[in-house]
This record gives sequence, structure tokens and C-alpha cells, in this order.
Amino acid sequence: MEKFNLIENVNRLFDKAAKNLGLDEETQQLLKTPFREVKVQVPIRRDDGSLKLYMGYRVQHNSARGPYKGGIRYHPDVDLDEVRGLASLMTWKTSLADIPFGGGKGGVNCNPKELSLTELERITRTFTSRISIIIGPYLDIPAPDVYTNPQIMAWIMDEYSKQHGFSPAVVTGKPLALGGAAGRDEATGFGTAIVAREACKDFGIHMEGAKVAIQGFGNAGTHAARILTSYGAKIIAVSNSKGGIYSFKGLEVGKLIPYAAKNKILKGFQKSDAITNDELLKIQCDILIPAALENVLTKDNASKVRAKMIVEAANAPTSDMGDAILEDKGIIVVPDILANSGGVIGSYFEWAQNIQQMSWNVKLYREKLEEYMTRNYRAVYELSKEKKVTLRTAAYMIAIKRVVEAGKLRGT
Repeated sequence: MEKFNLIENVNRLFDKAAKNLGLDEETQQLLKTPFREVKVQVPIRRDDGSLKLYMGYRVQHNSARGPYKGGIRYHPDVDLDEVRGLASLMTWKTSLADIPFGGGKGGVNCNPKELSLTELERITRTFTSRISIIIGPYLDIPAPDVYTNPQIMAWIMDEYSKQHGFSPAVVTGKPLALGGAAGRDEATGFGTAIVAREACKDFGIHMEGAKVAIQGFGNAGTHAARILTSYGAKIIAVSNSKGGIYSFKGLEVGKLIPYAAKNKILKGFQKSDAITNDELLKIQCDILIPAALENVLTKDNASKVRAKMIVEAANAPTSDMGDAILEDKGIIVVPDILANSGGVIGSYFEWAQNIQQMSWNVKLYREKLEEYMTRNYRAVYELSKEKKVTLRTAAYMIAIKRVVEAGKLRGT
């Protein structure tokens, strides 16, 4: 198995783009090094009265273009290196999206599947209180990530507000009743579908009838499936952590989404056969969407991928070695910092509404998201053609150049 370290992987991708930009070594080192890293104890009393100690992290990577921005994930594998890598990705993602944020990320090394709702609340409130001095509406704005959701964002907002007064703009991805934005829940998947549609136009794939496989049928995966179906695509395979299903005639997405929400497993859905997550990655299709965790396409399986195009709805689903193999095979890869940026763009819309104490309707939200995603994809594609580099390298080049410019203008 390929050894994977997320921050090292991100930095290798950075190095490739920096070389194309001709950045000097001092600037490269400055941009790769996080500004601040915080590690805190998160002790809670379990429902049975026992004490359980978790560790929480918040990494603030770069704020040259605006406040740190990035999700908080709850997962047993969370560690400092992972959070560093994700924070770095957020710097480049927000820059590429051309929104006024920098990059940050956070997490707690817990397993939400083994915790009650009250235990999750205790973890969230303890973690929030211990990082509250470094977050804020104009300093660092968290959001949902893996295994966190609007309810957890509501607890973060409430805990922070106890110390600082009512502060809805301290976090995004909140419930509508607490200043959340109509459209935010679908933003990541919607944005993924938009760039998939635009890339299909440029690379000769007909969206009508296109066969799509999605690994990860959570928030991003379900909304991407729904929107792509409305574009005329055919979803032939989906999976979650418990396994997956496929049908080469196409799955009925309208019925599958509520089925998955109710049963938590996909196996047994009408007119479908079982498939593993690994098998899904190798299925013959037009578009493969990894929408789960990082490092699923590696040197060990990339040569077996049979998709024409990969659209990365997850963060860092492809290792740099896997990426090189996919490039050699001629498989188009729409990179994560572009493909899944609908989430952070949507968060920017929510934050801006909170700051201005106003709200948009969902129609305006979707129109603005389409505008941003289409514009950003077009910039990446055009630079890719001009410089004869991959979409990933072009995306990093645009993002890095903007951060460098902002830093120079600020004198940092």
C-alpha cells in the first residue's frame, strides 16, 4: 500500500505549480508553513459517567486574502498532519474561488457513530470553548466537514456567543433558524455537478446519458447525484462506508436518496446489485466522483480506473502518485480545490448575509453559485490550455499567484 501523508501530498502538488510560476524558495517556504497550530484536550463525561479524553485541533494556514476559513471534522483518524494538509488545501481553494478568505481546518479524533447526541454536544461545546480565542467572524470561521452537520454548527455558534454576544457569522453551515442560508446544504454537490457539466462540454463527453459512479453517498454525493440526474446523466453506481450498489441501466435517484437516508445502507435497493467501494472505483463509466475521504485513488489502483473523467468532490481523494498514473492514462481529473469549492463559496454567501443581517432566497443563492463555479472552472481550463498543464496544476497556479500578490500588497 502507498504510504500517504496529506500535508506532504498537498505540498508536492504545491511545488509543481510553484515551479511553473517560478516562485523563489523563500516564498515557497513561507506559503507552505501554517501560521498557527492549536492542539487542545477535549475531555467529556460519557453518558455512563466515565471520562473520555479526545484531542482537538485547529490549524490556521494563511490569512493573506481574508479570515481563516475551513471545516471541522469528527473522525477517529483525525491528527495534526491531516488537519495541516486540509488547512493548506483550504488556502488554495478559497483563493481559486476568489472569495475573501484564507485557509484553516479543524477536527476532533472521535467517532460520532459511537456517541450519543448529548455526548456529541459535550465534545462540541468543550472544543469550541478551548479554541474560542482564535475563532471569530473576522478571524476564523469554521463550517461542517466529515461527520459534522448543522446541529453541531449551532452548538458552536451558541457556545461562542455565550462569551462574545450573539454571533451567527462565527460559523457557517448553520440551521436556517439560526442564520443559515437556503441552498448551503446542497452547495458542495451542486458545485461539483456544475463543473462536471462544464468539463464535459470541453472534453467531448455528452452529459445526456453519461454514466456516473459516485463513491460517498453523503451530503456532497447525494446532491451531486440529484443535480447530475436533472442534467440528463445516468447514475449507475453509488456507495457509502457500508458498501454500494450498481445498475448499468441506471439507479432511480429520486427513490434512492430517501431509501439511503432511512436505511443507512444501500444494499437491497430495488433493481440493483451489490458492489464494494473498491469495485466502484474501477467500474467502467464516463464520470467517477470520489465524494468520501482522502487517498482513495492511489498508485495501487489508479491504473485500474476506467472512467473518462474524475471529478473530485472529496478533499484530496487522489494521491500525487495516483494522479501521475491517471495523467499517463489520459483520464481528465477535475481537482478538489475546484470541484468541491461550492461548499466554501456557499459558506461565503452565508457569512456575507450574516454580516449584513439579511437573507437571500434559494433562487438567488443558486444563481450566484452557478456564476462563481462556471467562472472559476473557465479560468482553470483556459490556463490549462495556455500552459499545457493539467487542470490541477492550473488551479494551483491561479490560487498561489493570488495569495502571493495579496501577501506582497500587505507587506507580509
